[in-house]
Amino acid sequence: MQFRIGINLGDVIQEEERIYGDGVNIAARLEGIADPGGICISKTAFDQIETKLPYGYEFLGDQTVKNIPKPVGAYRVLMEPRVTVAGKPEKEKLPPKRRKTLLVGVATLFIVAVAVGIWQFYTRRPSVEPASVEKMAFPLPEKPSIAVLAFDNLSGDPEQEYFSDGIAENIITVLSKVDALFVIARNSSFTYTGKPVKVHQISQELGVKYVLEGSVQKSGDRVRISAQLIDAIDGQHLWAEKYDRDFKDIFEIQDDITVKIVNALRIKLTAGEQVRLSKSTKNPDVFLKTLEMHSLINDGTEESLMRFGQLAQEVIDIEPESSLGYTQLGWYQKFLANRGISPRENIKKAFMLAQKALSMDEADSFAHTLMGTIYLLMRKYEEAISSGKRAVELQPNHAMAHALLGSSLNIAGRVDEAIAHCKQAIRLNPFPAYYYYHHLGLCYLQNEQYEDALAEFKKALQRAPNAIFNHITLAGTYSLAGREDEARASAAKALELDPKLSVKSVSKMLLYKNEAYTKLLIDAVRKAGFPE
Repeated sequence: MQFRIGINLGDVIQEEERIYGDGVNIAARLEGIADPGGICISKTAFDQIETKLPYGYEFLGDQTVKNIPKPVGAYRVLMEPRVTVAGKPEKEKLPPKRRKTLLVGVATLFIVAVAVGIWQFYTRRPSVEPASVEKMAFPLPEKPSIAVLAFDNLSGDPEQEYFSDGIAENIITVLSKVDALFVIARNSSFTYTGKPVKVHQISQELGVKYVLEGSVQKSGDRVRISAQLIDAIDGQHLWAEKYDRDFKDIFEIQDDITVKIVNALRIKLTAGEQVRLSKSTKNPDVFLKTLEMHSLINDGTEESLMRFGQLAQEVIDIEPESSLGYTQLGWYQKFLANRGISPRENIKKAFMLAQKALSMDEADSFAHTLMGTIYLLMRKYEEAISSGKRAVELQPNHAMAHALLGSSLNIAGRVDEAIAHCKQAIRLNPFPAYYYYHHLGLCYLQNEQYEDALAEFKKALQRAPNAIFNHITLAGTYSLAGREDEARASAAKALELDPKLSVKSVSKMLLYKNEAYTKLLIDAVRKAGFPE
């Protein structure tokens, strides 16, 4: 490990175990511009030691320091006796006894400098406003917790937005595979894009200790990426890095950032995690197509869905030996099934594509999540649970995998396990899509915790006011809770959104393994006022 040291002579204020003041601010700035393994000193320090040590110095010019009105002169310490670049002559060779005394002095000063540098690193004033643990919206996880924000697009081209978002999303995906980490989902951390929100607020709202932020600028075949990892609770930057490389090096940059995060948080990877972290496409064309697909998932338009399917097929054409394209094309068929275009045929195609992807890469967590979803629609409950558990095992921080596993467990009647996974999904994605709350509400409903179920369904309704199934479940829950007026109001709203709804059509939506419970729900819907 290489250290940088900044040395300044100036006033220091001590407050309990912390030091700060102009003297510390200047030293911190000097430390930042020192070379790795090198020392940078201020002019005030240089004036005191220039003639006392057998070292040379290179004048770096006047440096602007935040909150210091005047620029500060800075010198790089040259680690061997030589002429100071500012023009001072090299000293004559000292007699052995004198030289030995000076070397002892230099060693002592170096030890003191390292000690002061380390002390200053751990006790200097925060570089960002610290977050308050007491104000956290969620209890901090026992594991190191991190939110990766969307990287700023500095290209000046809105069309490049998906590229900068995709860089951050890929980092999230890789980090999500590390069991020793707690990683916030993209849907939540990206909600701050374009908003003037400070790091401590993000930390408090998401309930995390660390925040990664960065920027991306792509121009032709060059890409410039900067990233910095912040300890939001201590208010300190743990590290910052800038990359100015050819676009073909984008994979090495992403790998370097993720490795630096893991190392900074002192995470020891298992052999399996090391393999999974290194598994990703190295084809630039596939990389760009994947980023574009990510940007289309949440659009919800017919055009974006068609483009998603087209890109998935293009990925297969370029890399037929990779599971990536088959998994994405499988999700495309699943999305088509949701739209009711040709559900049976679409589900069959999605199943075959998921099988193909898993035959090529059994460790593809997204393919296992897809397979679990399909098994659930096929009413193969144990297979759905098995696929969901494998997806969570491979990607412990994948919020959607937890949500879908929770849904499968609930439908199979394993309610307590289901609640745990649904809650974990929401913790990983604090600003989730409506179905996260909906799945949890259905768990409470089956557990006969009607008020808890209503609370979750109302949250889901806030996220998606026109999602018909939200109103259907609200109607049924109100009915089971004996709140008939509210049950009829919810049923009326559902029928307003879809006049073709009936008790028969609603019953087809229910996948529960427990037939008695399914009958109970159907009777509740009927009582709420849905026509036969």
